[in-house]
Amino acid sequence: MPRSLRVLAPAVLLAVTLVALVAGLAIGGAADERALLDPGAVVRYGLPVARTLVNLGLAGLIGSLVMVLWALDTTRPEGRLAMDLAAASAAIVTVASAATLVLTYIDVTGLSFSGDAAFGAGLGQFVTEIELGRLWLLQLMLAAMTTVLCFAVRDRRWVLLALAAALATVLPLALQGHAAGASGHSLAVNSLLVHLVGAAVWLGGLVTVVLLAKAVDRPRLAVVVGRYSTLALLAFIGVASSGIVSAAQRIGGLDALFGTGYGRIVVLKAVAIIALGVFGVVWRRWAIPRIAGERGGRVFAWLVVVELAVMGVASGLAGALGRTATPVALDSARETGDFTVSPAEWLTGDPLPPELTSMSYLTEWRFDLAWALVCAFGIALYLAGAIRLHRRGDRWPIGRTIAWTAGLLMLFYTTNGALNAYEQYLFSQHMLAHMMLTMLIPLVLVLGAPVTLALRAVEKRRDGSWGGREWIMWGVQTPFSKFITHPAVAAVIFAGSLWVFYFTPIAGWAAEEHLGHQWMIIHFLISGYLFSLSMIGIDPVPYRFPYPLRIVTLFATMASHAFFGVTLMTGDGLILADWYGAMGRTWGATPLEDQNTGGGIAWGIGELPTLALALIVAIQWSRSDEKEQKRKDRAADRSGDAELAAYNEMLARQSERDRRAAERGR
Repeated sequence: MPRSLRVLAPAVLLAVTLVALVAGLAIGGAADERALLDPGAVVRYGLPVARTLVNLGLAGLIGSLVMVLWALDTTRPEGRLAMDLAAASAAIVTVASAATLVLTYIDVTGLSFSGDAAFGAGLGQFVTEIELGRLWLLQLMLAAMTTVLCFAVRDRRWVLLALAAALATVLPLALQGHAAGASGHSLAVNSLLVHLVGAAVWLGGLVTVVLLAKAVDRPRLAVVVGRYSTLALLAFIGVASSGIVSAAQRIGGLDALFGTGYGRIVVLKAVAIIALGVFGVVWRRWAIPRIAGERGGRVFAWLVVVELAVMGVASGLAGALGRTATPVALDSARETGDFTVSPAEWLTGDPLPPELTSMSYLTEWRFDLAWALVCAFGIALYLAGAIRLHRRGDRWPIGRTIAWTAGLLMLFYTTNGALNAYEQYLFSQHMLAHMMLTMLIPLVLVLGAPVTLALRAVEKRRDGSWGGREWIMWGVQTPFSKFITHPAVAAVIFAGSLWVFYFTPIAGWAAEEHLGHQWMIIHFLISGYLFSLSMIGIDPVPYRFPYPLRIVTLFATMASHAFFGVTLMTGDGLILADWYGAMGRTWGATPLEDQNTGGGIAWGIGELPTLALALIVAIQWSRSDEKEQKRKDRAADRSGDAELAAYNEMLARQSERDRRAAERGR
């Protein structure tokens, strides 16, 4: 790739982004002078520019780290260059976040920038008492921590920690989006999170590829671009789907789509996303096979420059959207101060759903894009692995495929269906979702043996980079993995989580905060999966209890669950009285009766998967004995029953010695 184009590509990205940002602000009117508390042109334009620089920095940070972990060899110059890009991008995020914090304070208060004590005191109050200020302070602190990590680490296993910190840096941005505090809060936050991470991987990965073009030869460049193309495809799906969901929440109808500034910016951004999707097809079908050829460098260079220009358009328009008023008002009940709304909407931000009936389990839905994508990608990748084994002549049991697919479909329903729609309002439905997440879904997923499939289907990397196989092999062999997969540890986490969660403030955090709710889902899925894996898993783990001890462990956990359920069934006090007891429902059971029903679910329905586990353990035990006997029979056939003959001969010698001793004793 010519040096001039290596310099030109990032310059084109930045220039086009700023031009598109200014154009978007003009279309949406976000930079127009305000009638009241106008902060001035510097803030009206400077704030969206700083916020856009935060987004671009996050793209360079996350995209480069993902490429290091997925496509590059950290011991080669390619890996070091990508980490340098990550460190520089993290520094940009830190500086831009600090600027955005100050400009946001000026924008909210209408004050002028000053170095006096009053301005500093007001800024301090803003970052400690106002949620928007706290989020930007958290953003700044996370960005600074990520910067230090990116400068300090180079080993790919520590780079994984840097990526985790970088992803955490995105969360404050998602929590302060247009609809973050309004009706559909969970859907809005998760959709925006998917959008931000997907766009970061997509854009940042391409910038990383441009940077690496000078450090690798063309055959190696073709390999790296091919791996990036796979990431870009997944990112495109996430960005496109989350963009559709977010636009539908904020626009409301076709009239607003073409009749408002916000809607027109959405249309322009959609055109840019579609164009980028076309670029993806061109890369996969035409460009990648030609990169290693004689003219491959020129083909690669111009495609990259044009694609980065289109990405700049999308990035600039996205920055303008963040400052433009939405056609649909998205203020929550708390923010509007409307005291006529129901207590349920005041607490949750969402209207109280209709009365729960048997048909509600089919008709009521509350979609969550993030979990829907997790389930869709999980099924697609699993089927791709099974198909790859079939094509090379290997056999993969259809029962495992059915189990994995069924488990993810159940996860989709639990996180998107009626249980998700009612669990905020009815403790019984919350407990039913809990039992699904921690007991039934993990049990079925474990039977799918995803790790075994991945180790058989994913090819081994031989170029110093780590792919799926290498990361899985490392993951199952770490001391932490060996610790949490130990049957005793898994059983304690599985049984103890119920008591710790519901009888500590963690339950309130999970009910009231979006982050807490997502943590709850992930924790109970993982704890249930680890326990099922230690009992009946097919995938390899360092140690499993002998079958008799597994049965004992299962019945011990069953007793713990039963005692927990009975405690809820017979209790006369609400666990979350200021939540489930304050919903103001006029239908259904009283909060205490509903909690008692939840205890019955924990005891009754929750024990069914445990009994199924015990049955599967008994079957595996029986089959293990049969396999051992067959092994001994085959060994006997091969040796002519030499082991039995030797045993009989030993008995004969012993008998002869006893006979002689008896004769001498006479």
